[in-house]
Amino acid sequence: MVFGASGPQTGEESQAAHAGRTRWTWWAGTPGDDQDDGRAGGRSRRERAAVAGGVVLALAGGVSVVWGDLVPGTPGWYLWADVIGGAAACAALWWCRRRPVAAGLVAVALAIPAAAASVAAGIATLLVALHRRPPAAVAVGAAWVAASLTRFALRPPGLAPYPVWALVAVLFGGAVTGWGILARTRRQLLASLAERARRAEADQRQRAQEARRAERLDIAREMHDVLAHRLSLLAVHAGALRFNAAATPAEVAEAAEVIRASAHQALQELRGVIGVLRRHPGDQPACALPPSAEQPPAGLEPLVAESRRAGMSVDLREHGIRFADLPEPTRRTAYRVVQEGLTNARKHAPGRPVTVEVRGTAGQELTVEVHNPPPAGPRAELAATGAGAGLAGLEERVTLAGGRLDRGPAGDGGFRLAARLPWPRGGVAE
Repeated sequence: MVFGASGPQTGEESQAAHAGRTRWTWWAGTPGDDQDDGRAGGRSRRERAAVAGGVVLALAGGVSVVWGDLVPGTPGWYLWADVIGGAAACAALWWCRRRPVAAGLVAVALAIPAAAASVAAGIATLLVALHRRPPAAVAVGAAWVAASLTRFALRPPGLAPYPVWALVAVLFGGAVTGWGILARTRRQLLASLAERARRAEADQRQRAQEARRAERLDIAREMHDVLAHRLSLLAVHAGALRFNAAATPAEVAEAAEVIRASAHQALQELRGVIGVLRRHPGDQPACALPPSAEQPPAGLEPLVAESRRAGMSVDLREHGIRFADLPEPTRRTAYRVVQEGLTNARKHAPGRPVTVEVRGTAGQELTVEVHNPPPAGPRAELAATGAGAGLAGLEERVTLAGGRLDRGPAGDGGFRLAARLPWPRGGVAE
């Protein structure tokens, strides 16, 4: 992994970035080097002020050297070399803002004949180490040391023998280059950490949004499962009461009682769902909640009996499977599959017989299938009330339980809803 200004990069990303360049022209200071430092182009106001300060410092050093050249006995070419070379090196130092390596090498070359350019060459070496890769920084630093050694040979500074000045040049060049590389590495590390923090914060926000969305889907799915079944039962009973004009007062009273009981049960289940949603994970329930909202149902018989009381013909085939022996996730999901299948059959094929079949083997899988033949008459009134949200939510529920849901037309033109759910041996879900 490679650390860049925009954060960690993989090897493939790094190779792709290098492939986009025709060549690595470190001596010309390509824009790619600016991007490596986290800058798309140009310098900040703070950096311009720093470069301007460096130019002033280089001018001060050059002026002091030129002032020393005015001492009697100094060779005449020293003065002209220092004036011209020092001025040119200071100008090149200003261009280090755009092309640090090229301008640095120019300043270093001018420092060979002109001692007045030595300060500008040292500052240029530092700027290269601050803004370019270590190979370029080391190359310019080595060039500065070589230029200093050559100048000391051409213009012995006195006060100390040549080996001492050579040691000073090597130590100073190494210190300047190392300091610049260290500062550049630290800046890149801070930029990388800041980018990582920004990405981590963005990822956290994304995960929070996804969690809220998943929670809303769970709530919508649970509300649909609880209310759609009860409300469809209410609609069937109310429709029967509406079209049975010859009903006796006793039959009307019985139908009204069924509607009242169904509405009461729907409210109870709705309260149970809301109570579950409001409860914190560590809280204990204050009262027993309905099976569909809190506890896994014990069997399919109550569900089938409700549909039969609404006038449906339901054939339940459990093939000796005890619903209570199923693991809790499988049992709850199987219950929802049958509930949704009966609700859809009641809405789209009223009056038609429905077959509910449960089969399977412990240690393999459980198959729950609900089948109804095609409707006998015109499209039922309740068929227009669905939007497919129930089947979509059921498919999500079955998938989360580790199963697979098959839905669609049957061979006889009816509708088949079948779920294959895991049934681990011992009643414990894997």
